[in-house]
Amino acid sequence: MWPLSISVVFLPCFAAFLLTALSSAYGYGDSEATCSGIVPLKYRNDKISITDFGGVGDGRTVNTKAFRAAIYRIQHLRRRGGTVLYIPPGVFLTESFSLTSHMTLFLARGAVIKAVQDTWNWPLIDPLPSYGRGRELPGARYISFIHGDGLRDVVITGQNGTIDGQGEVWWNMWRSRTLKFTRPNLIEFKNSKAIIISNVIFQNSPFWNIHPVYCSDVVIHHVTILAPQDSPNTDGIDPDSSNNVCIEDSYISTGDDLVAIKSGWDEYGIAFGRPSSNITIRRITGSSPYAGIAIGSETSGGIKNIVAEHISLSNMGVGVNIKTNIGRGGYIKNIKISNVYVENAKYGIKIAGDTGDHPDAFYNPNALPIVKGIHINNVWGGYV
Repeated sequence: MWPLSISVVFLPCFAAFLLTALSSAYGYGDSEATCSGIVPLKYRNDKISITDFGGVGDGRTVNTKAFRAAIYRIQHLRRRGGTVLYIPPGVFLTESFSLTSHMTLFLARGAVIKAVQDTWNWPLIDPLPSYGRGRELPGARYISFIHGDGLRDVVITGQNGTIDGQGEVWWNMWRSRTLKFTRPNLIEFKNSKAIIISNVIFQNSPFWNIHPVYCSDVVIHHVTILAPQDSPNTDGIDPDSSNNVCIEDSYISTGDDLVAIKSGWDEYGIAFGRPSSNITIRRITGSSPYAGIAIGSETSGGIKNIVAEHISLSNMGVGVNIKTNIGRGGYIKNIKISNVYVENAKYGIKIAGDTGDHPDAFYNPNALPIVKGIHINNVWGGYV
């Protein structure tokens, strides 16, 4: 076991790319700190089951109408304190569906919510304004499997039930270059507040797994996220132009970055101007051919006040990766990373200014990101 070497890649034109305090004996929180209290967990008196609305967990019946009817009931009856939607043991096949405010989606042990593989009828939504287009292709994007827009007080939890995106059909479309639009995320909350995700297994996402974008007060803990290591772009958790986010006590093994903090893409992210800030990541374990903890490369709205600590990684491409590019603009500042163990990785720490593509030809090559106040302490491991 030994401290790890650092790979730093700069482009000559990065005149505004400033790096300070790469390694520092900075003070960090203790290993027992938790996210509890950031979003109070509310007790909900009203409880309904998906079976009350005709849901059948046989793995064959498509339950889209049942999910949408149950959530419509929650939305329009508005019980005081909100409502629990209970998913019993069984495999509940469904198309994509949207959640509503003041609800808990509770998956019992042995419950599986599984996405249909009918890509032809998958709904489209507008691109995110901070991206200007779909992340993979111009134009619209497919809606996430489970979606929330403009919501408050939403919980996804249970007894380690599973949400399965059945992403292989989407991965194969990406490999064969037959995609028409950007693949759907597994879970996306947009413009939402007071979100808790815990005690659920997420697997086989078509694209990114959990994507809180333009959100605040988000807690993600005690989750398991799984995808084959050759599955394309299956990031684990991607806070994006969001603030007050806490991610902890989780296992992630996917085909891309385990946790990647983003804030918009080139000129669109600069114009939108919403940073990711006040994000804590701790006690994450996992493996991936890419990064364990990533900052970027979509950094155009700015990324600041990030703490990542007590991370254990094995069989990685990179332990910690801070990445950006010309045209991004914005900033990366006040980043504190400590107590990261990395075993069997290509790089322990990588900081690069030449990573990622551009949405179109209209990005400004003079929009150079500023990177400063990077504190990395006690990153160690072996076979790196």
